[in-house]
Amino acid sequence: MNESIFINILIFGLILLFVFQRFITRNGMKQITTTELKRELEDKEKQFIDVRTPSEFRTKHIKGFQNIPLAELRQQSHHLSKEREVFVICQSGMRSAKGSRLLTKLGFKRVTNIKGGMNTWI
Repeated sequence: MNESIFINILIFGLILLFVFQRFITRNGMKQITTTELKRELEDKEKQFIDVRTPSEFRTKHIKGFQNIPLAELRQQSHHLSKEREVFVICQSGMRSAKGSRLLTKLGFKRVTNIKGGMNTWI
C-alpha cells in the first residue's frame, strides 16, 4: 500500500514538473510593445534583432536593428552576446516569439519579444 502511494505521488510530481516547465517556457518570456521599445532603442548596450526575411527587412526596418532571419538565427546566434539583453522583432510578433524562445534555449538570459511587431510600429 505505501509503495503504491509513493509511486502515485512520484508520478503526480513528475506531471506537475513537466507542466510547470512548459508554462515557464511559454509565458516566462519578457514582452514589450513597440511604444515601450522606443525608450529602449537609446541604450547602445542592448542588442536589437529583426528575424524577418531580408526582403521584408529592406522594405521597412527600425534603425539599430540587425537582420538575422529566423531560419538562420540558430547558426548566427554566436554573433550575439549572451551577456547583453536581446530584443527580437518580426512582422506580427509570431516569428519573434519563436526566435525569443530559441535564444532562451541557447542560453541567452535576457530576451525580450516585441508584441505586434512591425505591424504596430509607427
